[in-house]
This record gives sequence, C-alpha cells and structure tokens, in this order.
Amino acid sequence: MLCAIYKTRKKQGMYLYVPKKGHFDDVPEELMNMFGSGELVTILALDKHDKLANVDKQKLVTALTDEGYYLQMPPKEEDLLVAHRKSLGLSEISDKK
Repeated sequence: MLCAIYKTRKKQGMYLYVPKKGHFDDVPEELMNMFGSGELVTILALDKHDKLANVDKQKLVTALTDEGYYLQMPPKEEDLLVAHRKSLGLSEISDKK
C-alpha cells in the first residue's frame, strides 16, 4: 500500500496522510480548510516498513482504508515549568495568587 504524506505550514509537526498523491476527496472540508494547501513530503510504500516514526502503522493503514486519510498531530510539548515543580516535589500549579 502506498500513501502520500503532506505537511502544513500552519502547524509544525502536523502531517496529513492520503492513499495517493493529490487524493483529498475523503478529507473533510473543515480539516482541509484548517490544514491549508499542504506540501508533499514523500510518497511512502507502507508494505516496505515495519515501523514508522511517530505513527502506529496499523492505525495508519486502518484509517487510510476506512476513512481515506490520517491526520498526524504534533507531539504534545512538555510544560517545563510543571516538570521542574514536580522535580522539586511541589504541586504543578503555584498556590500564589
């Protein structure tokens, strides 16, 4: 199975996977408006890869087959202040007002 991967300039780390290049027929209009005109990153032969970076291959294949697209969201950024407070044994939120 092949898929085309597009990135958006609107949100770093967001990618849209579709079954073939330029095939956005199954992507909801609202999503396309949010995503904007994507830039083709690559065309990937899924059968040749056991693992994919930041994507569960089975979820990707299922979404492409059932829905006709897959949207990869950027990884959640760690809140460094919360992590620092936890490392000090403090609560995540300051008690000061």
